[in-house]
Amino acid sequence: MESRQEPLSHGVLYALGLFAGSFLGALLRNQFSYEMNKVALMVRAAVISAIYRKALRVSSTSLARFTVGEIVNFMSTDTSRLVNFCHSFHELWSLPVQLAITLYLLHQQVGIAFLGGMALALLLVPINKIIANRIMANNKKMLEHKDARVKLMTEFLCGIRVVKFYAWEKHFSARINACRAKELQKVRAISYLDALCVYTWAAVPVIVSIAIFVTYVLLGHQLTATKVFTALALVGMLILPLNSFPWVLNAILEAKVSLDRIQQFFELMDQDLEAYYALDSPSDTATAMEMQCAAFSWVPVEEERTRQLSSKGSLQLHIENLSVRKGMLLGVVGKVGSGKSSLLAAITGELIKQGGRVCVCDLEQGFGLATQEPWIQFTTVRENILFGREYDARLYEEVLEACALSEDLKILPAGDQTEVGENGVTLSGGQKARIALARAIYQEKELYLLDDPLAAVDADVANHIMRKCIFGALRHKTRVLCTHRTEFLEKADALLLMDNGRIVKTGTPADILPLVEAFPKFKDTDKGHKDQAPNEQGQEEAIKTEAEEPTQNNNLIHKEEEKKEGAVAFEVYKAYWMAMGSCLAMSILFSLFLMQASRNISDWWLSYWISSISQTANTSVMACSASLPSPELLLFSTAGLVSPIQDLDKTPASPNGSEDVNFYLIVYGSIAGANSLFTIIRAFLFAFGTVRAATVIHERLLQRILKATVSFFDTTPTGRILNRFSSDLYCVDDNLPFFLNIFLANIYGLLGMLVIMTYGLPWIGLVLLPLAVVYFLIQHYYRFTSRELKRLYSVTLSPIYTHFSETLSGLSTIRAMRASKRFELENQLRLEQNQRCLFASNTVMEWLDIRLQMIGVAVVTAIAGIAIIQHQKQLANPGLVGLSLSYALSVTNLLSGLIASFTQTEIMMVSVERTQEYTTDIPMEPQDKLVQVSADWPSKGLVEFQQVVLAYRAGLQNALDGVSFTVYPGEKLGIVGRTGSGKSTLFLALFRMVEMKSGRILLDGVDSQLVGLEELRSRLAIIPQDPFLFSGSIRENLDPQGKRTDAELREVLEQCHLWDAVTQMGGLDSELGERGKSLSVGQRQLVCLARALLTQAKVLCIDEATASVDQKTDQLLQQTIRQRFADKTVLTIAHRLNTILDSDRVLVMQAGRVAELDSPASLSQKDGSLFQHLLHSRQQ
Repeated sequence: MESRQEPLSHGVLYALGLFAGSFLGALLRNQFSYEMNKVALMVRAAVISAIYRKALRVSSTSLARFTVGEIVNFMSTDTSRLVNFCHSFHELWSLPVQLAITLYLLHQQVGIAFLGGMALALLLVPINKIIANRIMANNKKMLEHKDARVKLMTEFLCGIRVVKFYAWEKHFSARINACRAKELQKVRAISYLDALCVYTWAAVPVIVSIAIFVTYVLLGHQLTATKVFTALALVGMLILPLNSFPWVLNAILEAKVSLDRIQQFFELMDQDLEAYYALDSPSDTATAMEMQCAAFSWVPVEEERTRQLSSKGSLQLHIENLSVRKGMLLGVVGKVGSGKSSLLAAITGELIKQGGRVCVCDLEQGFGLATQEPWIQFTTVRENILFGREYDARLYEEVLEACALSEDLKILPAGDQTEVGENGVTLSGGQKARIALARAIYQEKELYLLDDPLAAVDADVANHIMRKCIFGALRHKTRVLCTHRTEFLEKADALLLMDNGRIVKTGTPADILPLVEAFPKFKDTDKGHKDQAPNEQGQEEAIKTEAEEPTQNNNLIHKEEEKKEGAVAFEVYKAYWMAMGSCLAMSILFSLFLMQASRNISDWWLSYWISSISQTANTSVMACSASLPSPELLLFSTAGLVSPIQDLDKTPASPNGSEDVNFYLIVYGSIAGANSLFTIIRAFLFAFGTVRAATVIHERLLQRILKATVSFFDTTPTGRILNRFSSDLYCVDDNLPFFLNIFLANIYGLLGMLVIMTYGLPWIGLVLLPLAVVYFLIQHYYRFTSRELKRLYSVTLSPIYTHFSETLSGLSTIRAMRASKRFELENQLRLEQNQRCLFASNTVMEWLDIRLQMIGVAVVTAIAGIAIIQHQKQLANPGLVGLSLSYALSVTNLLSGLIASFTQTEIMMVSVERTQEYTTDIPMEPQDKLVQVSADWPSKGLVEFQQVVLAYRAGLQNALDGVSFTVYPGEKLGIVGRTGSGKSTLFLALFRMVEMKSGRILLDGVDSQLVGLEELRSRLAIIPQDPFLFSGSIRENLDPQGKRTDAELREVLEQCHLWDAVTQMGGLDSELGERGKSLSVGQRQLVCLARALLTQAKVLCIDEATASVDQKTDQLLQQTIRQRFADKTVLTIAHRLNTILDSDRVLVMQAGRVAELDSPASLSQKDGSLFQHLLHSRQQ
């Protein structure tokens, strides 16, 4: 462009060359990424299905080394890292090649001067590597804090009822906030380091190009337009490989780490059934199964030795001789932890055999197994029972009848088509156990292993199951039944008494039962025990069914909620803006503007400098030069019709006057310096702003959740709330700032580019306008499609993980029933669906990419064409044309970057939307206090219910329907009634967990509705039905606020007969593990009692769930309660009638009303009373 004499043909050739180069480049790049995506998909499918297959085969003893969460992580994070390796691998070899070519071209342009720039650029590689490493380290720490916070949050949500009963919200929120603060500290560190990274990214091209030009000029050469702009474009190309190299290396290292982790998982021992079972069938045809001199353990031999040193060795199982005849019912009894379940695990091959012989006839067909903790799948009830077999109406009905499920299915909203939540959350314990039993029976196996299926059901149902199922549907099969409820074993063919992993004695029920039952055999107490209350699980079921109907349509609401339609609302952006703070947000945008402007000005200054040099040089050649000192007037002289304005300054300056060059360089340098300053200001402001927004969003969310009503937690699955706190917050902390940053930079970059291009070549506007329209239409079409595809992708992704974690929790059942093949297929189908969505959304990306590349090609060609025309008309300013071209070459990247980052930002904004939805739409508990009560209220303990009416939710029938009664100070009141008569609801009303419709509850004459919730709840004590403990020390569990002395704690623990257990564990500060794993269920119940004793409240409510405590302990407990609460008011919901026979009065509830209220003695005498009826039914 600089020499005026070039013929037209050359120009046309150059233009064609530009066109062909960019066109071919676009096509090839597109094909490459399409093929790469296909490879990545294959890798993903292979790895995921391999992990799944391994999980089904691995022996459960070695699987215990990993938690379910870790294994699911292999499938999600580690797999995605391996998939990323596909791309990184190609970058690893192609980046150095790009570098080499670019450097060679630079050398061609500016000779030796390029070393000046290179030295600087190379300095950056180690700096970048250091920053990247620091970011990684901080990231790891941050994730650890995040896990800790999410774990706390999980506990909080699981025990939300207890937390509310005890008014511990403050304590928990303090703990969660402490974790969050640590996490945010790391987030802050990461974002500041990121800001540094971004700064180096932005500043490098400018610094490097300055270095090159300064070196070049100092070497005594003259800068020309060609040189400057070619060099600028090349430096731009240099920066990308240099900056991305550390990240590529990191990605490859990550892939290596992930590969090692997965490898470790693959190296676990597989379950080897051939080696486990003797292949010949049992010695005698009538035997279903026999074991001789067999020894089993839960840990492999090599680990056993190391375990010996640690405090508790694992249970060993030694079976000298055991043979089970076909068709017999073998009962297995023994105290807790004596190895009953381990015996069943040994039969199904889940243990490690250390020697001996195990023989089972008909191995291939498997076993009918009902485990102690029933395993329920996340599908309909019918699918759970069929478990992959054909539906056979007659058999199905028989099975339902045998397991007493017919009644339950009538209550469920959609009968047997009702969706059961994850792990069966929507069912009561008894229903779960019976569905698991039904599944086992429907499989029609020969050998049945039943692990205490009667534990969770009440007496009537238990009798029914024994009669119709174990002696009914299964009467011709071989059955091994473990149970604590010995009264059902009287008809068994033989019993095994186990203790400490050995069979102590075998014999007939008559021989063995007396050894087990530690209490004297009065007809009455025995029967009293047998009737483990018609409503032990009844009560629980009542609450469940009350919560049931809403939960059902809720399941449907949930499916909808996950997939919000259309674009993210403006409200959400506003919410994020407000969370950041308006003035901060404004200053971020302003600093961005300054940075972009200074960058464009520095480029423009270069072109101006070139023009003035070439102009002073050209003055001597052509007096009439079209290049003007003031570029503002440039090119508006339309097509040469206006005679070119004469140059004002005719004095020919020395072509490369040193003071001139110095002046230009100083201005250029200072503009670049300003740019650098603005860049760093913007980067740090942005980091500060996003961290602040993240802080505010979590704070709001947590405060809101703490104050939500109990019914909200009942109808919302914990997982959904947790999602807000884990993945959505992670997006707000980490991903959103990242994409938002790129998006803003892209917008400003594009604007700057358009301004410069139209300013350099006004004619390009004619081409840009139609292209802009095309661009708008394409991106609109793409964004809609892509967004829906992404949503489909995430909707099909979660079933893979749910199915996987479900499989892991039900491994023993799946293997025992021989369903592994089917589960593998199911996993493949789910994966297939997900892969399809992923493939579609990847291909849509390529579709977009090729169209954008074409727009870029069009722009470049247009600029070249216009430049040629202007050259012919003697109008062109070589500096500005070069500037426009060097900008145009990067247009494609900017355009695709803009769409990609906008789409990503929008996806991330969905997270803000979801947290926003929770901070605005959750029903709150009333927070107002209308009366101030004295410090010792309620001092007497007088409780009055006056015409209380209460429904769980609008549209459900009233759970309490006009209840009125008075409990006098110090009175012991027993509450009984059938399932669903509203017993537990009385407590909920008293604690205001559910607000009343009408009526009043007075405590010492003060209306409870006027008292602040926290005060009310902290002055009452309750022992809830399911014992809830959170991880932490025993001290924290008993007294989270830390108000009590050690002596007090010790005294309480001694009264609850727990002190020995606690000292064994290592004193008050010993850790409990999550949900109190290190204690048995009975001990957990005792801890809850100790908690209630500590509160020293005047009113104590006991929802008596003594199912998991044996007879002796139960009697001790009753005694403790009587002694400690002699002068206090005690309300007890009784499940075993004999516990309330000595209370002062009994309240009999029926259908939400008070049916009878009198002393137990007079009620039992009174003919036709409900209480008498209950007593009699107990003695049947």
